[in-house]
Amino acid sequence: MSLDGRKWLVLFGAVAVAAVFVAPRLIPGASGGEASKGRVPGEGVPPVTGFVERAGAEAAVVHVAGAVRHPGVYRVGAGARVRDAVRRAGGAGRAADLDAINLAAKLADGQQVVVPTRGASPGSAGAAQVSLGSATAAELDTLEGVGPVMAEKIVEWRTAKGGIGSVDELDQITGIGPKKLESLREQLAP
Repeated sequence: MSLDGRKWLVLFGAVAVAAVFVAPRLIPGASGGEASKGRVPGEGVPPVTGFVERAGAEAAVVHVAGAVRHPGVYRVGAGARVRDAVRRAGGAGRAADLDAINLAAKLADGQQVVVPTRGASPGSAGAAQVSLGSATAAELDTLEGVGPVMAEKIVEWRTAKGGIGSVDELDQITGIGPKKLESLREQLAP
């Protein structure tokens, strides 16, 4: 092989190596790099990956409130999660406590997602309420008048029903009467 042939071979090898290490950082969704790890730099919530609203698929309209950049009402596709709604609202604000909500919970039409701020206690004046549509049994158990058994009943009922649209629907659960419903209404967001 001549000297010119070796130069071309070395050049081709260098380009191939550069492509292997640089391309994944430039092409979203390629292996390696920040984008493939499910995070967008500067965002507090992982991006929606593989989410495409298909024609004929039921969409949900949700209200995103609390510590997000752009609170409001948003349309999300069928099967969307709380993290998708937070992302649609511009991502979490600086004071958001994303560990206080279940980002993996499925969204239901008409649901409100409340992103609390760090240090806010559920039900306190001026603090974000616990989201009935996405709260875990542990989060519901923190509410006044709700113990671990009732919290689990609420989550099981919500899951079996496919979501919940209003705090008023809780009266369908055995053990929740008018007095307890009023107490929960003050502590819960739909």
